[in-house]
Amino acid sequence: MKKLLTVLLIFSFSAFSLVAQDHAEEESGFNPGVFMLEHVMDSYEWHILTVGEKHISVPLPIILFSKESGLNVFMSSKFHHGHSSYKGYMIANEGDNEGKIVPADEHGHEVVGAELPLDFSITKTVTAMFVSLGLLLWIFLAVARKYNRNPNTAPKGLQSALEPIIIFVRDDIAIPSIGKKRYEKFMPFLLSVFFFILLNNLMGIIPIPPGGANVTGNIAITAVLAIATFLITTFSTNKHYWKHIFNAPGVPWWLKFPIPLMPFIELLGVFTKPLVLSIRLFANMLAGHFIVLSFIALIFIFGQIHWIAGYGVSVISVLFYIFMTMLELLVAFIQAYVFTLLSALYFGMAKEEGH
Repeated sequence: MKKLLTVLLIFSFSAFSLVAQDHAEEESGFNPGVFMLEHVMDSYEWHILTVGEKHISVPLPIILFSKESGLNVFMSSKFHHGHSSYKGYMIANEGDNEGKIVPADEHGHEVVGAELPLDFSITKTVTAMFVSLGLLLWIFLAVARKYNRNPNTAPKGLQSALEPIIIFVRDDIAIPSIGKKRYEKFMPFLLSVFFFILLNNLMGIIPIPPGGANVTGNIAITAVLAIATFLITTFSTNKHYWKHIFNAPGVPWWLKFPIPLMPFIELLGVFTKPLVLSIRLFANMLAGHFIVLSFIALIFIFGQIHWIAGYGVSVISVLFYIFMTMLELLVAFIQAYVFTLLSALYFGMAKEEGH
């Protein structure tokens, strides 16, 4: 373990310092804001490495539909990293549509005011999500087959690794929050959400493809997960749940009927719960990526001042980078646990007993 850590330190120190020196020598300079945003934002290609002026990336499918040109399917490499147009489209580099695919004229300039095409492209986030879903299906189908073949034997391999986590979700999240009589029908969703968030959190820490994508740090992904929790909660309610919202017991009558303050607050809470779910996961994972990238950016910033400063800061930055990576491993589990726990609590609150 010590040898592995030593190799990792030397490799990280050398790699980051060389990149810092390379950035320091560029005339355009280093922009830390752009550097960090490029790594956490979604994109139409999977960038791997930049060597000088050469960009090494994995092109992804572009799928567009518009009334004028119909369906267009091609690879993102046709855009040459967003600096050229293809089939009347280009990736906007500035303005309100920055980062989006917009109509372009024959000179390769954005057509201002033109209607944007319907974009069904397979972006980096979508690709990473498909990879994680494929891994989850492969893992759990393999484990399920082993249980079916040997139902009365002790778990081995992946079984022994996953069984304690599944039991933890059942005994420490689902049953206490929902109850022994009702928890089973919610277990498939709770397990799916827990392992989906956990796997994508862990994959986001890996710096090379198919890792490195900011799936759970994308508000669209977390919003869909929260909406799923909201829909399941809403369609699992009973009359006592809605009675508690519009006619809460123990509240003065003048706060419920002439001035419907409490019903309004309670009803607002129905919609703020999924909002809090999505923002909490999104903000925590995005903040973790920003902190890690900020330590790397320090190398480039000091490297612009002098290459010796870049080498000197590399030691501190790499140490903090490794520390934050270890911390993110813990956060990956915590955020999966928190999202699953709150979802289970909402499911349990949906079936209230009469007072």
